[in-house]
Amino acid sequence: FFNQKKNEMAASGSVVLVTGGSGLVGKGIEHVVTNEDGKGAKWVFLSSKDGDLRNLEEVRACFAKHSPTHVIHLAARVGGLFKNMRSKVEMMVENMAINNNVLACCHEFGVKKCVSMSSTCVFPDKTTYPLTEEMHHGGPPHSSNEGYAYAKRMIDVLSRSYNEQYGHQFMTVIPTNIYGPHDNFSIEDGHVLPGLMHKTYLAKAKGEDLMVWGTGKPLRQFIFSWDLARILVWALFDYQGVETIILAPNEEDELSIGDVAGLLCKAAKFPGKLVFDTTKADGQFKKTASNAKLRSLLPDFKFTPMDQALQISWDWFEANYATARK
Repeated sequence: FFNQKKNEMAASGSVVLVTGGSGLVGKGIEHVVTNEDGKGAKWVFLSSKDGDLRNLEEVRACFAKHSPTHVIHLAARVGGLFKNMRSKVEMMVENMAINNNVLACCHEFGVKKCVSMSSTCVFPDKTTYPLTEEMHHGGPPHSSNEGYAYAKRMIDVLSRSYNEQYGHQFMTVIPTNIYGPHDNFSIEDGHVLPGLMHKTYLAKAKGEDLMVWGTGKPLRQFIFSWDLARILVWALFDYQGVETIILAPNEEDELSIGDVAGLLCKAAKFPGKLVFDTTKADGQFKKTASNAKLRSLLPDFKFTPMDQALQISWDWFEANYATARK
């Protein structure tokens, strides 16, 4: 389904600017467009050393330098549960600045399509499951990360406003928990899976048990960064709409943190015991998201099985431990 000839021709000669290009998803896109299908486009991956996206003039300079026809906007100030709780002001102010600047330059430079990354944390805390695209703004988000969540909600509102006022094609996608090579494996500030991966590595090296924060009971849908990358390339060139799409594996593939820790131990060939530290916060119990809209558009998309994708991720982390972000 990725080889629709009409769209291949439209993509050929395009210049795609990927903000946050050195992060988890940016590296996933780089892998996919290099090894699978780059659509005949020129791909430019920006990292923080190319400019501070919180500064409009620096964003403008990046756009002037590369003259993008398309943008995948991934850059954000991010962190796991504990960082979100500690830094609400920075999470809100800096993410809003980044998003405002990137969309302003997409408008100014006549970008044909911009696909921006949102997060499932935007959804209301008090809600029914599964989450659907229509529930996006249906009530306050979980208080633990409201700064980040409201900033991400605003990029959806701003994209729609640009579309209505100027006839642009700016859209957002909402992925569930992403993992893969090139993640941030920080134990303090990282997300649950890469943090666990780092803990597993250290516990294995020291011959200790693996301590998992919380009860291990919360449920999550995990999406492999290479799968997400394939869908983002499709959204940029083949999806003709601008409505928000949740990017999630099937609901029945939701796993508990404890189950994921078990799969990780298998991938790492970890010989020790799994122990749960129930004095640590769990965060939201579940955030089940529906992928019915995605499936209606891409019925045949095959997600990489989690054990396989975890093995790829573990092997990368082990091989690149010295230089990985942590």
